Amino acid sequence: MIMKKYLTKKPLYNKILSVYNSTQDDGYGHSCLYRFVYTVWAKSLHVVRHVGGVCCSSDNSWPIFNGRDKMSEKQHNTWTPENVQLLFKRFSNHLLLRRGLAPYTIEGYCRSLSKVLKDLNTLNPTHDELEGHIAWMYGRKYSYNHLVNTMLAIERFMEFMENPIRFGRPKKPRRIIPATLSEAEIAVMLSGCKNIREKAIISLLAYSGIRNKELCCLKVDHVDLGNNAVRVLGGKGSRDRVVCIPGDCTNVLLRYLNEYPRNGQDYLFTTLKNNNRYGGMDLRKLVKTVAKRAGIKKRVYPHLLRHSLATNLIGRGANLLTVKEQLGHAWIDSTMIYVTSRFQRIMAEYNNFAPSYL
Repeated sequence: MIMKKYLTKKPLYNKILSVYNSTQDDGYGHSCLYRFVYTVWAKSLHVVRHVGGVCCSSDNSWPIFNGRDKMSEKQHNTWTPENVQLLFKRFSNHLLLRRGLAPYTIEGYCRSLSKVLKDLNTLNPTHDELEGHIAWMYGRKYSYNHLVNTMLAIERFMEFMENPIRFGRPKKPRRIIPATLSEAEIAVMLSGCKNIREKAIISLLAYSGIRNKELCCLKVDHVDLGNNAVRVLGGKGSRDRVVCIPGDCTNVLLRYLNEYPRNGQDYLFTTLKNNNRYGGMDLRKLVKTVAKRAGIKKRVYPHLLRHSLATNLIGRGANLLTVKEQLGHAWIDSTMIYVTSRFQRIMAEYNNFAPSYL
């Protein structure tokens, strides 16, 4: 087998496999790295093929560097589609095996890095060029998140290139949640849905507060209609959780499943034309269309419904820990943003205790 052939030649892979073999009896201690190695080594030997000097799975989802795709100094400095593809395959492999990063994080780093290297027109940038680019981003008033993500991508890449660089981080600004939707506005959106499918999607977003990607990945058996709950598996940070939904939302989902019957392992929401899994862009387009139809002038997107749920729960007096668990936040500080962003609550407290000067 090709995969076995290259794994036996590489001490790094032999070491990884030995670590896996020594821990395979531990059903709960496997990291994503061990699961990845197991998938490639134990399950996918029959579908592994050799493509352009790189061992890949049959769907090209994870390239595995086998030592034969080294780039010359001239290739490192030449911006061509072939060189870019080869370099990014090696960089992705480095982030996966050496850093243990999630596929979504790797995709984000590669996207940020691609823009930087394209702007600099080189695959082997110098420290001066990179520092100049970051200074240019500061001058263009890029957001804090954009700046930090670009810095991280550059630092990981230069570490991979064995020419490390480190940037100072800007001070994190205190965020204020943008104007959220009131209960009345969400009710208008739900009443403006044209069919039960639209109503089920908007209801689940509004009542559960799950993220865009989490809703797209939901399967039918993840929804516990008897207990008014939804199991979110593999959410942000690879964290699983159970979120609550009210009986009204459950009734809408029951009507939806009655009209669009599905099996337990089917995705809960799919496209109408090809019955494919619902995508992030599809969801954003649907939410925008429903909001426009309802006459809402604000910019409405799926994550705004999550913000709105948190704000409305806190406005009704919900416990912060309850909101934290519902939203799946890792830290209570993330939930506190909704308290500091709700000026009506602060105003009510202030009016009760404001001194009387006049």
